[in-house]
Amino acid sequence: MARARIGVYGLGTMGSALALNLAEHGFDVAVTNRESGWIAPFVQEAGPLADHLFPHEKLEEFVAELQVPRIVLFMIPSGAPMDAMLEKIGPLLGPGDIVIDGGNADFHDTRRRCAHLSGNGLSFVGLGISGGEAGARDGPSMMMGGSEEAWTAIAPILTAIAARHEGEPCVARLGPDGAGHFAKTVHNGIEYADMQIIAEIVGLMRNGAALSPSEIAAIFAQWNEGPLRSFLVEITAEVLAERDPETGHPVVDVIKDAAGQKGTGRWTVIEALRLGQSASVIEAAVGARAWSAEKETRQAAERVLGGTLGAITATPEILAEAFRAARMLAYAQGFRVLAAASEDYGWALDPGLIARIWRAGCIIRAEMLDEIAEAFAGGAPRGELILAPRIARALALHLPALRQVVAEAVHAGHAVPALSAALAWYDTMRRGHGTAALIQAQRDRFGHHGFERLGQAGRHHGPWWD
Repeated sequence: MARARIGVYGLGTMGSALALNLAEHGFDVAVTNRESGWIAPFVQEAGPLADHLFPHEKLEEFVAELQVPRIVLFMIPSGAPMDAMLEKIGPLLGPGDIVIDGGNADFHDTRRRCAHLSGNGLSFVGLGISGGEAGARDGPSMMMGGSEEAWTAIAPILTAIAARHEGEPCVARLGPDGAGHFAKTVHNGIEYADMQIIAEIVGLMRNGAALSPSEIAAIFAQWNEGPLRSFLVEITAEVLAERDPETGHPVVDVIKDAAGQKGTGRWTVIEALRLGQSASVIEAAVGARAWSAEKETRQAAERVLGGTLGAITATPEILAEAFRAARMLAYAQGFRVLAAASEDYGWALDPGLIARIWRAGCIIRAEMLDEIAEAFAGGAPRGELILAPRIARALALHLPALRQVVAEAVHAGHAVPALSAALAWYDTMRRGHGTAALIQAQRDRFGHHGFERLGQAGRHHGPWWD
């Protein structure tokens, strides 16, 4: 007899944490894994929660354990592995059953899978899950994309295990097909930007103000008590305070300065460009990670080009204001990308709702998201976060600090690609008349592309073609 309310396929870090989260909230969970040797140890280590776990090595038995409508949550690598599993499990499922992809999937794949499975009467859900292992175990932020019928079936489960902010669950249906996975992609892009901004601020403190990691840790801990409070600020304070047990040096000083990436930040940049947008702060962060991987080249360049850095005078208070301004602008760019995709794909995304479900459980959870949610609720002209009165006032207050920090950094030779990109975008957007007229003239001159004239309809050409 079918006993399980939901099945989890994939008992890696995230899958096992989610299965335990579900069990802890009283749901009976069927579990399985491609490598069957993982199953028994997982159940054994679950302790009392094992009473809610029903392990199976065979896929057929796993599916048979599920109550109808069957709900299967896949926590496996996206791409080809997901398609392969759909081929295997599809014949075992029936109309009304729901398949959930909880991985970091390309939303284009999610849209394709939704369309394909709907023809078989199945519902496919793209579920963006953020929060890492701790979030998955104790309460993640989740972004659902799929049909309203599927949401009705799975909402009680997801709502129960989600993170909560002031009692409100950090999970919602954002729209059909790929909406959830797209929102998760942009979330990760903002995450890249925030991490790079923090790294640049720390770099300026260390190399420009000669502060030690422990001194910077204390500053970040203090920041985490105020408007800059966030998960990333919190863990930055923690990691900077730690010492390496082998050498006694700060841990951050024994880590090779070559950042890894799994590609979701790059996806954000690619999709932004496809949509005619430019998430320049996120792009700067992606580029900085790519450059960081070229350590041997950078070491050779230091010998040839010189790596001397000058001092900066910006105080921690000024750096905090610059950080706050840059973070606001990075979030604003992310929400612009979400708005462009919403229009292009007909998703009707609610930016205020997205801001609310990011307030807890996810990596970019931050005090600032309360301000952003309220700004969208109060009405942002043209849907632009930077035009919302509350945000515009905050930017006006903190931009002088960002200008000072970027100017000092550039003058002293410090690389601050994300901070610089944030400032450049702000200065571009605040000008009603920019420099693109010359570009249009050049395009017409070399390619006869034509241009629009101020106050006149139609396509026009310059006198160089007379």
